[in-house]
Amino acid sequence: MLSRQIIAVARGRGLLYTKHVRSAVAPSLTRGWDIASPHARAAKFHSSNLLQAETVKVPQLAESISEGTLKTWSKKEGDTVEADEEVVTIETDKIDVTVNSPQAGRIVKLLAQEEDTVKPGQDLFVVEPEEGGAAPPPPKEEKEEAPAAPPPPKEEKPAEPAEPQAEKAAPEPPKPAEPEKKPPTEAKEKKVPKKEDPNKQLEEAVRTGKNGDKDKPAPPITRPTPGNRNETRVKMNRMRQRIAERLKESQNTAASLTTFNEVDMSSLIEMRKKYKDLVLKDHDVKLGYMSAFARACTLALREVPAANAAIEGDEIVYRDYVDLSVAVATPKGLVTPVVRNTETMNFVDIEKEIAFMGKKARDGKLTLEDMAGGTFTISNGGVFGSLFGTPIINLPQTAVLGMHTIKDRPVVIDGQIVIRPIMIIALTYDHRLLDGREAVTFLVKVKEYLEDPRKMLLA
Repeated sequence: MLSRQIIAVARGRGLLYTKHVRSAVAPSLTRGWDIASPHARAAKFHSSNLLQAETVKVPQLAESISEGTLKTWSKKEGDTVEADEEVVTIETDKIDVTVNSPQAGRIVKLLAQEEDTVKPGQDLFVVEPEEGGAAPPPPKEEKEEAPAAPPPPKEEKPAEPAEPQAEKAAPEPPKPAEPEKKPPTEAKEKKVPKKEDPNKQLEEAVRTGKNGDKDKPAPPITRPTPGNRNETRVKMNRMRQRIAERLKESQNTAASLTTFNEVDMSSLIEMRKKYKDLVLKDHDVKLGYMSAFARACTLALREVPAANAAIEGDEIVYRDYVDLSVAVATPKGLVTPVVRNTETMNFVDIEKEIAFMGKKARDGKLTLEDMAGGTFTISNGGVFGSLFGTPIINLPQTAVLGMHTIKDRPVVIDGQIVIRPIMIIALTYDHRLLDGREAVTFLVKVKEYLEDPRKMLLA
């Protein structure tokens, strides 16, 4: 039966005209419209010609990414889907890419399996606009199967109780359990040896090395059973593989060297306690230590431009801008979203951007653009309790600053021993580009800005 929608579409395409009514169309629907003979023979008014299925392909991932791994299907064949609803997730070296349905309808076929390697342009799945005729058949089959099940059990129930009653009468005869009481008398007779002289029993035990019974064989030696020694093998995801490759590449390429220094965090802690509530009230963001470190590094990079440069071939590229890569730990691995142009930001601006990028990273919503570039990296291992360490350079960058936990330590100030909150900071740098003098100068500048935050307002 042809719907009014199909007739309207056909009319718009010039398939109907108002001369004669042919028998191919019901008079109640056409009302004076007739099928144009040259087009009608080709079209036949199949809805599949008007509403066609669409094959969705793997999108372009990025210039540096040529393939990915199909991680999870959110839908299966036969499921309905809304327009722009997520259907499949593809894992790449850097981020997870979600592929959505371009239209509302039904998933007709999945053209790839989970853990398959897929490339841009490859067919993923077929989605077909749902007209409503495909849905009714499945429920009808379920309704027919449901009533057929109850009758058989009702007929079998009366026949079963008669047989078990006869069987239950049989187990009564085996009552001759009294003769089994004889073993206790034998056990009492065997206990007589206990009345012997204890000294003789001791001598016998020493001589035999056992309990004195020569005839009884020695009990087997029982060794403690080993604990659980199971092993679980899990395939590395693409992000973990890429991290491993990049870190090993950094070790093999850069001439890495690390220098350390101590920072008295007293002034910064006092400033944070004094203004954190005001910042939260006025700007709806928590004031942390990361914004102060980001601002201190930005100012120090301006004074030591080589730490913000990079080696490209036989050239050194110096930048007038600062894009800070902030390391964020996620369940899938370490990612470094970029906070751009920090030289134009104040404490609050930096804190907002870091909080925004951190949330995107933890939610798995970072894009390739969020992690592209970066001229300098800050890694905060202190949130996990790290006392100090040597971070690895994020190539092609030249240096990375490592933050660590704050500990109360005794220090000498004006000849007096006092307790101060101290953080050890570490700078790992590429000695091919950055000399030791420049690296130490940079770290000292960062230390000075952090120990007296007011200098950052004047810089």
